[in-house]
Amino acid sequence: MAGDERTQLTGFLDFQRASVLWKCSGLTDERARRVHLPSELTTVAGLLGHLTLVEDYWFGIVLDGRPDRWAEVLERDRDAEFRRALETPIEQLTAEYQAETERSRAVVAARSFDDTVLFKGEQDLTVRWVVAHMIEETARHAGHLDLLRELTDGLTGE
Repeated sequence: MAGDERTQLTGFLDFQRASVLWKCSGLTDERARRVHLPSELTTVAGLLGHLTLVEDYWFGIVLDGRPDRWAEVLERDRDAEFRRALETPIEQLTAEYQAETERSRAVVAARSFDDTVLFKGEQDLTVRWVVAHMIEETARHAGHLDLLRELTDGLTGE
C-alpha cells in the first residue's frame, strides 16, 4: 500500500477490522457463542463485543471526549462486554461493531496525528499512538478469532 503515514496506518487498521468482520460472518448465534477455551467468555461473540467496546473507549472516550457509558458496569464486572455479547445476536454485535468503527474513522479524520489528549490526567497521547495501539489490539484479537473460527467450523485464512 502506497501513501502517507495516515493512509498507511488507517489502512492497516481497516484491514484488521475487515478481518474481524470476515471471521465473524456467516455464523449462527450458537456458533458465535461456542466455547472452545477454558475461559467461557473467549468466544467469537465475546471478542466482537470487546472490540466494539475498545473502539468506543479509545476513539470515542479518550480521543473524542464522549461520556464513558461502560464505566460503572465495568467497575462491577470487568468482563461485562463479553457477558453482554453472549446474550446478543451476532448480527446485532456485527452492526454495533461496524457503527462504532465508522464513528472511530470520523474521529480520526477530524484530527491531526500529532493532536494530543491528556490520558487519565497523567500523560499526553497522540492520535497516532491511539491508532497504532488499536492496530495492535485489533490484530491480536483478529488472531484469536482466526483460531476460534477454525475450531468452530474449520474456516481458515485472512
